[in-house]
Amino acid sequence: MRTAVLDTVADAIDALPAHEARRVAVDGVDGAGKTHFADELATLLRDRGTAVVRASVDGFHQPRAERYRRGPRSPEGFYLDTFDYPALRRLLLDPFGPGGSRTYVSAIYDWQTERPVDLLPATAAPDAVLVVDGIFIHRDELRGYWDYSVWLDVPFDVSIPRGAARGYGDPDPAAPSNHRYVEGQRRYFATCAPWSRASVVIDNTDLANPVIR
Repeated sequence: MRTAVLDTVADAIDALPAHEARRVAVDGVDGAGKTHFADELATLLRDRGTAVVRASVDGFHQPRAERYRRGPRSPEGFYLDTFDYPALRRLLLDPFGPGGSRTYVSAIYDWQTERPVDLLPATAAPDAVLVVDGIFIHRDELRGYWDYSVWLDVPFDVSIPRGAARGYGDPDPAAPSNHRYVEGQRRYFATCAPWSRASVVIDNTDLANPVIR
């Protein structure tokens, strides 16, 4: 089932005009499986002969002081202050847009080391597909940038333990340490209904058997 779903998504991306922008987003809550899905999709597209650039919104985190300026438990701060969207648009998304230079920077900050990333600009092939994973990708500041997008639908009682199994936080969605993240995502749901903005919605609860809704 997973192979069939990935093939379906890759078929849709291959059908986009190669001479125009092909910016692809993979969205979902933390623990939804975004990174693995985007990596597998990129590999599949490359195997088909398509040039692919892989990036993540995670490369555009704001510094810690900015991320937590509303407090360490603030859902509003998580939703509003986590990422530098102007830099993401200017350095990564605009270059892959219509008439863009295809010269891009894929990351500016490492949130794990809390240090800026100093990458030299790279230049992609004119017909390259940009595949970006991350949270909040269908919010208003970004929704017009995607030529194809995926929403991976996974409930919190699956996504939070899945993330905790990778070493990130408490497996209980109701734990106080998860309040910032769960409620921040719920604000995203209420504001943007990301599944309604996506090109395709995929139930990724069972990683081996995702289902296109």
